[in-house]
Amino acid sequence: MRLLCISSSYWPAFQFGGPIFSVHELNKTLAGKGTDVTVYTTNAGLEKSSHLAGAVDLDNVKVNYFKYSRLLQFLGSTGWHFSLELSKAISAKVSTFDIVYIVGVWNYPMGIAAYYCRKNKKPYIISPRGLLYPFVTQKKFYKKWLYYNLITKKDLRAAAAIHYTSQDEKESCHSFLGLENKAFVIPNGINLSEFDNLPDRQIFRQRYPVLKEKKIILFLGRINWKKGLDVLIDAYRRLTRERGDVYLVIAGNDEAGYIEKVKGWINKYNLGDKVILTGMLVGRDKLAAYAASDIFILPSYSENFGMTTVEAMACKRPVIISNKVGIAREVQQNNAGLVVECNADELCKAIKSLSDDASFAETLSCNGKKMVAEYYNIDNIADRMSAIFRQVC
Repeated sequence: MRLLCISSSYWPAFQFGGPIFSVHELNKTLAGKGTDVTVYTTNAGLEKSSHLAGAVDLDNVKVNYFKYSRLLQFLGSTGWHFSLELSKAISAKVSTFDIVYIVGVWNYPMGIAAYYCRKNKKPYIISPRGLLYPFVTQKKFYKKWLYYNLITKKDLRAAAAIHYTSQDEKESCHSFLGLENKAFVIPNGINLSEFDNLPDRQIFRQRYPVLKEKKIILFLGRINWKKGLDVLIDAYRRLTRERGDVYLVIAGNDEAGYIEKVKGWINKYNLGDKVILTGMLVGRDKLAAYAASDIFILPSYSENFGMTTVEAMACKRPVIISNKVGIAREVQQNNAGLVVECNADELCKAIKSLSDDASFAETLSCNGKKMVAEYYNIDNIADRMSAIFRQVC
């Protein structure tokens, strides 16, 4: 089977978040199992990586990076990922593939790929990755409403199937948009072996000596409006009234200057000496942060999946997430973490319950690690996706 994956940005443009990791993990696992995988993407986020220009082999995945134009930056920092080079490549080559897998919405690569698939009668699957949630579509509503009715509605309705990464995403989006085509839920997966040999717990603490002998609350993700960082900082402010031994680490890439708002809240509550901002962490540095932490928190207002939550559970860390995180239902059903309303009072209570009860935290940690092995093993996920691809094509 020849699979073409279309994505507006791709590995290793880590600053664009979870899909960058999960989509490449899927593609390289599919390639390892015999699928011929090609990726067409833009070089957004990789402009300074000259070794990642043009066609590159990444883990047996043939990745083609195309330059994108900055002429449309008024639409956003990446200018809609508009790329004539990518458009020409899709037009010329799409007929040579068995099926096309399109990741994301609200971008040019998605729209042009769907158009040429229909023109060439080539089946395609769209994976929106949370971008169709009602909460998300309300942002820049008028622009999105116009774009949806002119382009995206047709693209979605003509797709052979829609791939959602959580049951919550499917239930929230499919009927909301009035879609009647096939929809299926297969979660993101991780390579479990990458989490078997964690860095020593002290490595991250040595980098930030103030954390020595302290309990660490870790947030790891993109620094943007969706992540509920205002709620997290308010909850932490309340916690510090009773606990002086708990520090907050916020790790992630800033989006659109949102970090300045975060710093403003930290200063407002006089928390500057207890909050560590690390910037984006990847590879062993990210694993070192997980290893050092005592509690992982993702208090998002909207989150289709929650990749970092799965990673934290794989590292056997107790997790607290909001009920707006896509896998909240599964976490709750498996007693694998605490699920709370996205408000400061509930979040503070959850942090205290885990901080004060080591046995309870250990139970959640063990259940979380077991859940990851059962639900999110990338080998099993790749087999399930491969079966869907073959059904469609």
